[in-house]
Amino acid sequence: MYQFDRREYDARMAWYRQARLGMFIHWGLYAIPARGEWVRSTEEMPESEYLRYFQEFSAPDYNPAGWVRAAKQAGMKYVILTAKHHDGFCLFDSRYTRFKSTNTPLGRDVVADFLQAARAEGLRAGLYYSLLDWHHPDYPHWGDANHPMRRHPECGNQGRSFERYLDYLHAQVEELCTNYGKLDLMWFDFSYGNLRGEAWRGAQLAEMVRTLQPGIILNNRLEVSGEGFGSLAAGHPTPCHGDFITPEQIIPPHGLQDALGQDLAWEACVTMNRHWGYCAADRFFKPASMLLRGLVECVSKGGNLLLNVGPDARGNLPPESLDCLNSMGRWMARNGASIYGCGRAGTDKPEYGRLTRNGAHLYVHIFENTLGPLPLPGLKREQIRSIRALATGAEVPISTSWVHSDYPDMVFADLGPDPQLPDPIDTVLEITLNEH
Repeated sequence: MYQFDRREYDARMAWYRQARLGMFIHWGLYAIPARGEWVRSTEEMPESEYLRYFQEFSAPDYNPAGWVRAAKQAGMKYVILTAKHHDGFCLFDSRYTRFKSTNTPLGRDVVADFLQAARAEGLRAGLYYSLLDWHHPDYPHWGDANHPMRRHPECGNQGRSFERYLDYLHAQVEELCTNYGKLDLMWFDFSYGNLRGEAWRGAQLAEMVRTLQPGIILNNRLEVSGEGFGSLAAGHPTPCHGDFITPEQIIPPHGLQDALGQDLAWEACVTMNRHWGYCAADRFFKPASMLLRGLVECVSKGGNLLLNVGPDARGNLPPESLDCLNSMGRWMARNGASIYGCGRAGTDKPEYGRLTRNGAHLYVHIFENTLGPLPLPGLKREQIRSIRALATGAEVPISTSWVHSDYPDMVFADLGPDPQLPDPIDTVLEITLNEH
């Protein structure tokens, strides 16, 4: 039976803490109705109505290599695909169901294609697997919190066997861990109500995954949902503990620590608009500047950002998503050193931006210019070996102006006479510290 080992845990988490930025990909039959990935549940859509999308799923522009290439060019270091979402439709060639992409007009094992593309680009790759399944006959229907037929007493649960469903769930996860080579990450989703932990046979499931995929990391949703932290955070990890916390659609107000005060690994999973799966009417896309600053905020608090894209029914990434990824990629190409391998700076953030740190390198992220020289709170002059503009390497001198003579114990940087920042999204200074 699995026993938590801090040293082994830190070793398997090393790449994840280095990566800091990843891409989530939600794709499935729900791209055709184009009203979001929960469309069956929110509209209480009968199975017979939903199955027509199964017959249409052809995706003529499908190109997972293009998805992965867009992620890499945006500066992402890992990618995660929905192998099965709540609707039960599988993007892999499972022997346990006919409700899979290989039986649609597309006729492809999307998981196999995706993993091949990710490996070709040198990215870490993981799979999302929903613990829920609205297609499987043994998953609870009537009275469940989420099932499309939850309010339909004619779809009662007589004759349904949850144990039989769990056999199916475990068998499919075993397929994913056996048939597709090395997986870096397994992203389960999600626990709710009485369906938590051992209700999924969680210890057995996690043990199987860790045995078949040595070194894999797991999220915390065998125990919790997008809310809640899990047993690792509580200081007594169960065998199905998550290796990282998964706040959803929010960046925690502070860095996350466990009950013993140790920093936790965490990842804010965030959509570009308001839906995970493609939604044609949802035009509320966040600007690249907001997402980049959100990434910086995550890293400054010791976390990662997992940014979602939802390909459309033809298999294309929305143009708004591509535009955002391109903008992020340009910034990351010049400033990635302030993100990869960085974490909390150990000092309060300045009013004008954020701080990240990697060893002796402190990164000052300037979102707004200051009137007068830029204060560098928490630093002494003798601690600073050099200050450089990260994007260009240009020296930034320490200010000697009389205007801050009332603050002799504070160091100020001289950004020059131009009130406009070189990068209006985030101008980054790299401060190399003297190590004593």
